[in-house]
Amino acid sequence: MEELILYAVLFLLLIGHTLLAGKMYRKVHENPKLTIQEKNDWKLKALIFPGYFWFQYQKSQHKAS
Repeated sequence: MEELILYAVLFLLLIGHTLLAGKMYRKVHENPKLTIQEKNDWKLKALIFPGYFWFQYQKSQHKAS
């Protein structure tokens, strides 16, 4: 039973990671102000740590505005 709970928690974390990375990927791709290199950098970061880099991306966009 403990193993099932562990797998369920890991599955939820994985789904959350995937959804947040996809959201960030979409936002970065839609931004016309970024160069191709900047877009690729943010997209790569989104695949690694989407939660942390989402807030970093938001901060950088507010500074640029």
